[in-house]
Amino acid sequence: MTARRHDFLLRLALKASALLLATWPLALAAFPAQAGQSLAAMQAGPASVADLAEGLLDAVVNISISQNVKDDEGSPVPQVQDGSPFQDLFDDYYKGDGKDGGNSHTVTSLGSGFVIDPAGFIVTNNHVIEGADDIEVIFAKGNKLKAKLIGTDPKTDLSLLKVESKVPLKSVKFGDSARMRIGDWVMAIGNPFGLGGSVTVGIISARGRNINAGPYDNFIQTDAAINKGNSGGPLFNMQGEVIGINTAIISPSGGSIGIGFSVPSEIAVNVVDQLKQFGETRRGWLGVRVQPVTDDIAESLGMDGARGALVSGLVKGGPVENGPIKTGDVIVSFDGKPIGEMRDLLRIVAESPMDKQVEVGVIRDGKPLTLSVKLGRLEDQPDQPVTADPQSKLDGGDEPAQPDANSAPKPDDPAGNATVDVLGMTLSTLDEKMRSDYGIDKDVKGALITAIADGSPALSKGLEEGDVIIEVAQSAVSDGKAVADKIAELKQQGRRNALMLVASPNGDLRTVALSLE
Repeated sequence: MTARRHDFLLRLALKASALLLATWPLALAAFPAQAGQSLAAMQAGPASVADLAEGLLDAVVNISISQNVKDDEGSPVPQVQDGSPFQDLFDDYYKGDGKDGGNSHTVTSLGSGFVIDPAGFIVTNNHVIEGADDIEVIFAKGNKLKAKLIGTDPKTDLSLLKVESKVPLKSVKFGDSARMRIGDWVMAIGNPFGLGGSVTVGIISARGRNINAGPYDNFIQTDAAINKGNSGGPLFNMQGEVIGINTAIISPSGGSIGIGFSVPSEIAVNVVDQLKQFGETRRGWLGVRVQPVTDDIAESLGMDGARGALVSGLVKGGPVENGPIKTGDVIVSFDGKPIGEMRDLLRIVAESPMDKQVEVGVIRDGKPLTLSVKLGRLEDQPDQPVTADPQSKLDGGDEPAQPDANSAPKPDDPAGNATVDVLGMTLSTLDEKMRSDYGIDKDVKGALITAIADGSPALSKGLEEGDVIIEVAQSAVSDGKAVADKIAELKQQGRRNALMLVASPNGDLRTVALSLE
C-alpha cells in the first residue's frame, strides 16, 4: 500500500470517528425519550375502548330461561291467613297448577350470549340453558325473541341457539385464541347480575388452565371482571373478535376477584360448527385408556423426562384394538402436535374429525416410533376418545382404602399352588379356583396378588389383594415365577423401577412403576 493511500484511509477513519462522536449524544438523548413514551403507553393500557364497545354491544344478548320445578312432596307449605294480600302469591308459588298431583313453581335465571350469524344463531353456555322449558333472548335495544335450542355440548359447556328475526342481526366473528399471549388486553361484555350491556376490560392472566370442569379443560384466565350472569358472554380481543366464551369464576364471595375463565375460541369454533351443522358434536375416537407419565414411569421406560400419556389399556371394538398402538406405549405426539401431559391428548383427539388418518408418535421399549392410525367416532357412551383412569388408580395416587373389618377374609392359596414373594407381594398362579374365589374376570390372565406386606412399594402404589399382574416391563407374565425372573433381569440391567401393567378383578387396567431399590 502506498504512503499516500495509507494517509487517505487514516484521515477518512478519523473524520468518521469525529462525526460519530458528535452525533452519539443526540442518539442517546432520543432513546430514553422514545423508550419512556412506549413504557408510559403500555402502563396506561388502551386509551379507550368506547369505539370498540359501541360496535359490539348490539351483538351481545341477555339469555333468560324459565323452568317448571316440581316441589318435593311433603315439603311444608306456609299458611297464609285468608284475605291476605300475599295469598295469591303463595298460592301461585307453592300450590302450582295441580298437574301430576304435585305442587310446582317456575324458576327463572339469566345469562349472556352473542350472535355469530345475522340469520339468528347465538352462542351461550350449556349451564345457562340446561333444563330450560322456555328460552328468551333479550337484545341491547330491549326487543325480545323466543329461542330454539339447536344443540349443546356439556363437555365444553357450550350451546347453540336460534332465533327468527325479520331483519338481519348484528353479529360478531371468532378470532384465533391461539395467537393471544399472556398480558394481551381483552374486553368482556355481558349481563352480570341482570345488568345487561356491561363492559369490563382486563388482560389475559394465563392460558391453558385446567379447573377440572370437564375432560377438555384448556381455559383462558382473565382479570377482566366476570360475575354471575356473564356466563355465555364473549371475551373480545382489541380487534373486536371473540377469542373466548366466559364460563366460570373463582370467588369466595360470588363476585369478581379478578380470576375468570373462558373457553378459548380454538376449541369453541369446532364445537359450534358441528352443533350448527349436525345439532351435535362428532368427535374423533382413538379407543385407548391412558394415565399420566410420572417420573418413576419415565425412568423405567428410559425416557429423558415425564411427558406424554401412557397407554394403560385398549378399548374393545376401538380403532386400535388390534394395533398399531400397544398397551405400555407412551404417546408423545398426535397429528403433529406435541403431548406434554395426559390432558393434552384428551383434548387434541376430541378436536380431531372422525375417520381421519393421523400420525401418532410413541415411545416403546425406550425407542421412538411413528404409527399411523385411523380415528373412529366417539359415540355418547361411557368410553371417552381417550379415557383417563380414575385418580385413585393412578401410579402415585391415593393410598388404598383399608379392608372392611366385617368383610369376608381372602382365601388361602390351595395346596400345591406355589407362591413367590416379590417386592413385598405374594404372587400365585391364577387357576380357576382362585379366579372364582377372588371374582376375577375370565379374560384376565397373569400372576395373582394374594398378599401385600405393610410398608412395601406395592402397597404405596395402591396395589391390592386380588389384583393381577399382566405385564412387567412390557413383557407378558403368566405366574409369580415369571414376574420374579423379569424383576431379576431388570436389576441386572441396573434399572431402578419396574413398570407393571395391572388388572383389577373386573378387568380395569392401570400401569404402576415399583421401585427396585
